[in-house]
Amino acid sequence: MVLSAAMMAVAACGGKPAVGNAGGTMTVIDSLPEPVARLESGQSAPFKLGADDVVAVRVFGSPDASIESVRIDKSGRLSVPVAGVINAGGLSIEELEAQIVARLRANYFRNPQVSVSLLEVESAKLTVDGQVGKPGLHPVVPNMTLIQAIATAEGTTENARLSEVVIFRTVNDQKYAALYNLQAIRRGNYADPAVFANDTIVVGDSSARRLFRDFIQIIPLLTTPIIVAFQK
Repeated sequence: MVLSAAMMAVAACGGKPAVGNAGGTMTVIDSLPEPVARLESGQSAPFKLGADDVVAVRVFGSPDASIESVRIDKSGRLSVPVAGVINAGGLSIEELEAQIVARLRANYFRNPQVSVSLLEVESAKLTVDGQVGKPGLHPVVPNMTLIQAIATAEGTTENARLSEVVIFRTVNDQKYAALYNLQAIRRGNYADPAVFANDTIVVGDSSARRLFRDFIQIIPLLTTPIIVAFQK
């Protein structure tokens, strides 16, 4: 109860909670870390292709060297007309384009212009559980958000608690959980958060209430999500 009172006081002042819970097992933090490396420019590291991802390859001015859809096999390889078999696993889209350009030049193409489009992502998945239409593993696409991830799981059920949506994430062996209110996001109270491969999203079931039992009662007073780091 002491924690709840403190949290309510902070929320009423519009501040960011930064205290531990009553059991001392988790601490409120400012933001949910992203599980991707940062480049020197400050931008996120590019998406890396993997097994079962599907791409389209367009070679401008040469339809015979293009392919509308090709799936990367389990060993990370794909076959492109004229360019041949390429080890695409672990490459970014730009790196795959460069590989295809090099292969085409070796086959006497002059200044080939290549565009690779990502059609399906199967190598990167997250889990959506709880009160959604289709719980389970779902593919992650670049720049995916929480609401988009829930949409891939066929949306929330009529029994879902929209104020109790949790993202579980592990970054550098540190475990985090973030409590969001879908209605607040849709109203524009705060941004729709990005989600990533290996995240677990739980929509409106008892796990959120148990984990955030000291915080749930003050959700209507908050204009930001509650994010906690579990103590190691």
